[in-house]
Amino acid sequence: MAPETLTVTASIEHLDQAISFIEERADQFGLEPKKKFGLLIAVEEAFVNVCHYAYPASTGEVSLSCSSDSTDFVVELVDQGGHFDVLSLPVPDTSADIMDRQIGGLGVHFIRTLTDDVRYRREEGRNILRMSVNITRDPQHVS
Repeated sequence: MAPETLTVTASIEHLDQAISFIEERADQFGLEPKKKFGLLIAVEEAFVNVCHYAYPASTGEVSLSCSSDSTDFVVELVDQGGHFDVLSLPVPDTSADIMDRQIGGLGVHFIRTLTDDVRYRREEGRNILRMSVNITRDPQHVS
């Protein structure tokens, strides 16, 4: 699958459009439903983080691109906000009682655990978050 890209204003109002874009590409590719569901949660968390933190004093854009090869379905989120490596945040303590846990951090936990590979890089003033899932085709959805 050749890369396809959607660029929108980084605002919560565009979340549904962003998720629909990823979901349609995942369906076209035949991504197994459980993998697709996990990836969509991870994309939602990453998109919301960009909306809330990438452009604190202004409005900016976020680009989402999908691609695949013989082993992975890949989503990249790109923004031109301030440098922020979401993967540098500490792993939250999920063993503690819910009332004793520190607020925040679960979104990044979802990004890390619901994808098979996640990477961050800063390139030419852009934050690039790459999330991928290994391809598992649903036997009922073979093209």
